[in-house]
Amino acid sequence: MAAMSGRPDQRTVEVRDRSVAVLPVPDALSEALPHSGIPRGTVARLDGAHSVLVAMIASVTRAGGQVGIVGLPRLSLLSAAEMGADLSRIATIPEPGPDPVEVAAVLLDGMDLVVLDLGSGGEQMHARGESVAPSRARVVMGRVRKQSSVLLVTGGMWPGAQLTVEARVLTYRHSPILAAATDLDAARSGYGRIGGMRLQVTASSRGRQSESVEVELLAGGHGADRTVEMVAARSARPALAVAN
Repeated sequence: MAAMSGRPDQRTVEVRDRSVAVLPVPDALSEALPHSGIPRGTVARLDGAHSVLVAMIASVTRAGGQVGIVGLPRLSLLSAAEMGADLSRIATIPEPGPDPVEVAAVLLDGMDLVVLDLGSGGEQMHARGESVAPSRARVVMGRVRKQSSVLLVTGGMWPGAQLTVEARVLTYRHSPILAAATDLDAARSGYGRIGGMRLQVTASSRGRQSESVEVELLAGGHGADRTVEMVAARSARPALAVAN
């Protein structure tokens, strides 16, 4: 924890570099986001498919950043590893107790990115997530700016969030069972394996028109060699649907 807090007690521990103005995101998402990333000192809100969240976590840790995850006990770290995440740079608090906002505020002191889920908190949070009180939101946002971190909120509302990202699945990509069956157009929907998906990601922020991009998650390899990559959608034609 000393290493991840940015206040190590040994000289050999690496301290995060706050001079970078934005946190990196997958290249496929950069066109939709202001400054081609998430500016430090920002509170952002993410709705929809968690694949985009996992891709962001992977991108930040791959670049050497530290990530704290508050809540989200079912978030797949295996998926993050398949996207290239450095798991040694991720701290998880799957059961933060009755006040997940306070836990996230503490983590801001040492993390580049703190993910806060408001939909699975304790007694103070509604089962489907709810909005944080504006007065408390302002205090936490001040801490985000002071620490040059990014707070990414899921599962609820955060008044005054500077950036909102929405992600929805458009369709799935078919991966035929037979290696020789390479023609996706000839593949039969509902059979074979899911080899990826196509998503639409929309980002909106203050003083900026909403921007949308379509991205694809492409899976390759099997078992321990499996990898997942997020790339820009190759064409306007949807990928073949699987058992929709």
